[in-house]
Amino acid sequence: MDKLDLTKAYKSYYTAGTAVELVHIEDALFLTIIGQGDPDGDVFGTDVEALYTVAYAIKFINKHLEKDFVVSKLEGYWWVDDQSVDPLTIPRHLWRYQLMIRMPEYVQPAQLVQAVTTTEKKKSNPRLRSVDLKKVEGGRAVQVMHMGPYSEEPASLAKMDAYMKKHYLQYLGPHHEIYLSDPRRIVPGKQKTILRHAVK
Repeated sequence: MDKLDLTKAYKSYYTAGTAVELVHIEDALFLTIIGQGDPDGDVFGTDVEALYTVAYAIKFINKHLEKDFVVSKLEGYWWVDDQSVDPLTIPRHLWRYQLMIRMPEYVQPAQLVQAVTTTEKKKSNPRLRSVDLKKVEGGRAVQVMHMGPYSEEPASLAKMDAYMKKHYLQYLGPHHEIYLSDPRRIVPGKQKTILRHAVK
């Protein structure tokens, strides 16, 4: 049985250069969970655990149906309530996010219900029922590959801002990040994160 790897099947989605570029992103199906808090905090960790727990449960449901797949990279949309200020000046515990993991198009809502019901019997995570399955709209976006720790992202974001001004573009919606590297398994200087933002 072949195992579907979405990072290979949709290579352009999970690829970015070190120079800022304008791209078109396709619509896609995702597991999502919405929350608020410091990305180094316990609340965020609980949400990440809930998302991955359900993702792997759905994977095993489909494996039994001979439709196995590799669980994809973690992604996140980030925003703050006050749009008039620089988000980086807002205390981290006030940051809002939507964490996501891309799913194969054949995953069904009934499988989400089955996955949550099954995992609730094994896990005490209170956020399992907050995981959702939904289509996320794509479109035009500006992106760049950030190499290094998350704390150095402002330098890459500044490059995106300069590109936007040069090409008369405006940001549309929240900031988007795709975490290609597991920070627990790689030194900070070698982390790879796609920074992406929808534009108009």
